[in-house]
Amino acid sequence: MALYHYRATTDQGQLRQGRLEALHEPDLQSQLKRMGLELLRARVLAPHQRFVRLLPRREVISLLFQLEMLVRAGVPILWALHDLREAAESPAGRDLAAGLHEKIEGGATLGDAVAAYPGVFSATVSHLIRCGEVTGQMPEVLQEIVRSLKWQDELSAQTRKLLLYPAFVTLVVTAVFIFLMLKLVPQLVAFLTGLGQQIPLQTQLLIGLSQLLQQFGWATLLAASALLLVTVSLAASFDGVRLLVHRGQLALPLVGPVLKKIGLARFADTLAMMYRAGIPLTDALTYCQQVSGNLVLQRAIRQARERVINGAGLSDGFAAEMLFPPLVVRMLRVGESTGALDTALTNISYFYRRDIDQSVGRVQALMEPMLTLLLGLLLGWIMLAVLGPIYDSLAVMRT
Repeated sequence: MALYHYRATTDQGQLRQGRLEALHEPDLQSQLKRMGLELLRARVLAPHQRFVRLLPRREVISLLFQLEMLVRAGVPILWALHDLREAAESPAGRDLAAGLHEKIEGGATLGDAVAAYPGVFSATVSHLIRCGEVTGQMPEVLQEIVRSLKWQDELSAQTRKLLLYPAFVTLVVTAVFIFLMLKLVPQLVAFLTGLGQQIPLQTQLLIGLSQLLQQFGWATLLAASALLLVTVSLAASFDGVRLLVHRGQLALPLVGPVLKKIGLARFADTLAMMYRAGIPLTDALTYCQQVSGNLVLQRAIRQARERVINGAGLSDGFAAEMLFPPLVVRMLRVGESTGALDTALTNISYFYRRDIDQSVGRVQALMEPMLTLLLGLLLGWIMLAVLGPIYDSLAVMRT
């Protein structure tokens, strides 16, 4: 895109001038016509090329949904992208639609234009769009992509819902405990020692823990933060470390099984979508491997794909991987025998989608009383350790 300085006239012959972004001069002329102006002269002030590296998923879904509706209605791709540029929700969305328009106008296909924005569109999306262009089923393919992206957005929301609540409660419990250890307990130590009574073991433990946090609390916090940063850096740099982290995520109690179901549901949905679009099975498995965010699942898909390439059936290839439960293998075998593999994969995705909703509800229902009980036990122990010696002293004074 470029920034133009223009001079134009109104219907009444009045002169107007200003600045406007446009792909080229004919585009500028058409924009001014919609404003009721007739272009007289224009010159480029500065090139305006912005590279869109990231766009919110919901805005991507909105753009693809509108594109699907326009293409289904018979609107040419260039006109559709022009309208989407004008109706974009954000400057990044406007630049994205304009960039796609410019690349297609320069001779690229929609699939190639989409592939030029890897931070916005995945390789799976660009490959599906290419298949839609070849088969002439572009509206249907775009509809499948939009449906899949909406579902993935719902999965992301479910994952956040699953992890945020326990993380928040754990943070609150930790903050309360540290406050009591650093503020309340030190103020009561002098009073408790001045009572002249023998301090119980649980109170001694509480005082010792409080003193330990006072002396080494900051060092412990810095060490934990450094350990976390080192782990994140190593996981980002080395696949072996990231594999251990992802394996640990799947092994977490309560949360791990739900994360595994989310990964399996995403795999089944992506494979079904690509199989329906006519993409060869081995290529579809490669893209499914890329879509999965968990290295454990990626490794299992890659090994199953290698077995399929070597002549094994799809169900047999996945049956050798312990990560995939019998339900998945059984449904794949049924899909192979009946010739309705996409239907079988859709059923797998539907089953896990429903199970994920129920599992998230169950995990939250279990975590809430467990964390509440933990906080109650912690506060009860502190109160008992503090009030116990006071109660004993009062009992001695009465006698």
